[in-house]
Amino acid sequence: MHPSPAPTAVIADDERLMRVQIIARLKEAWPELLIVGEASNGREAVAMVQSLEPDIVFLDISMPGMDGIQAAQALAGHAHVVFVTAYDQYAISAFDHGAVDYLLKPADPERVALTCQRLRARLQQKPDPMNDLLEQLSQRLGSGGLKPREYMRWVQASVGANIRMIPTSDILFFRAEDKYTRVQTAGFEALIRKPIKELIDELDPDEFWQIHRATVVRVDAVEQVSRNFRGNQIVHVRGREEKLEVSRSFNHLFKQM
Repeated sequence: MHPSPAPTAVIADDERLMRVQIIARLKEAWPELLIVGEASNGREAVAMVQSLEPDIVFLDISMPGMDGIQAAQALAGHAHVVFVTAYDQYAISAFDHGAVDYLLKPADPERVALTCQRLRARLQQKPDPMNDLLEQLSQRLGSGGLKPREYMRWVQASVGANIRMIPTSDILFFRAEDKYTRVQTAGFEALIRKPIKELIDELDPDEFWQIHRATVVRVDAVEQVSRNFRGNQIVHVRGREEKLEVSRSFNHLFKQM
């Protein structure tokens, strides 16, 4: 008996970080899955799927030129589709009723594991063209029926005996300390009670990266990344002497830097 060939997938997202994150999560949840291609827009995704013929395609909904819904329509019946989206749970309820799955940004490990479990079962069947569902989603997207997730723009934090409203654009990093989370700006630090685990879901993944279970850093505040004597990656934050260690599970964020 010959072993079954490993399942294959293409990832399409115009945000490199999202592609890196999804691939890392997929490797954790489904090590046998082979990522055979990465596309940065819908047209690239269509060409790649037609050329490589993967079993699965992960499509970001909002991509320049050809969006994920249009790409899925062009690829109807060619591969099993998973949409990657920043749209909220309520707005994408339509996905729950079709032969299609979805991942919310940022990709949650438990949700990725569930998607992989569903995909394993679906690989036993031919991909569903999903014509009716895709037409419905296309109409809702075009009419503004789908609303992007709203990310945190201000943090209400304690500075001494005072409460300050801090724009997230001023924050260099968040760091868990005892029962509080430290909010660090260029000029001062403050404290909030919200844990990092909850905080990361409310921050824009294009602006903030979690680099450790206790640390979230603003991307454009990263000056450089070095390694310490143990070989661990160390983030140097612009204008700060303090260094932030990157845990191994987040090393992939800086693999090309």
